[in-house]
Amino acid sequence: MDEAARTTHDGDGGRPPGRGPLRARSRAVWSVVAVGGLTLATASPTWVSTTVSTALQPTVDVAVTGTTAAPAVGAAALVVVAAGAALAIAGRVARWVALVVVALAGALAAASAVAVLLDPLPAATSGASATAGVTDLTSPVTVAVWPWLTVVLGAAAVLVAALAAAGAPAWGATSGRHERADAATDDGATGAPAGAPSSPEASDAPGQHDPHDAWDALSRGTDPSADR
Repeated sequence: MDEAARTTHDGDGGRPPGRGPLRARSRAVWSVVAVGGLTLATASPTWVSTTVSTALQPTVDVAVTGTTAAPAVGAAALVVVAAGAALAIAGRVARWVALVVVALAGALAAASAVAVLLDPLPAATSGASATAGVTDLTSPVTVAVWPWLTVVLGAAAVLVAALAAAGAPAWGATSGRHERADAATDDGATGAPAGAPSSPEASDAPGQHDPHDAWDALSRGTDPSADR
């Protein structure tokens, strides 16, 4: 295999070779969407639980879900999923924007979960107020495993974005037609529609008539089709 063929094979049509396991666009898209969906799933269960006492009930169970304890987690997860979907059709510039959004959203989800892990009391107090109308907790606050999983998945979103960025140079364009048009423009083509004459001489080829000449002939009372 000569050097030119090796370059075409390794670079996938002259594109710079990507690195890492996410050289395929489809694999990167599914990885981002999967991480975003799993992050959203971890925000649905109960993150924080405790109990309070009211005048009518001595013990009221309080359960605070992740979407309530850390609202930013659900929003960030949806952003990751949306950016992953956009990545499937993104062009050369938009793909980098989408990957930056994925990384930032993953970092936001992880940071929001860490904030709850470090201090779950505000989330528990807010949940108690919404559930029973009181804020005096009667039992310790218990934190479930879900925020820990959210931290892991948020970090995974950042890692997936980095791996996708490493493999992105090997991705092809979303439309081969646009790729050929861009390549023709780069090679010096005029970009004229197919079938249009590429030079003035082409319009003078036998069998072709200039519309202006035909109009002048009609103005003189001559049938231009008589010469064909």
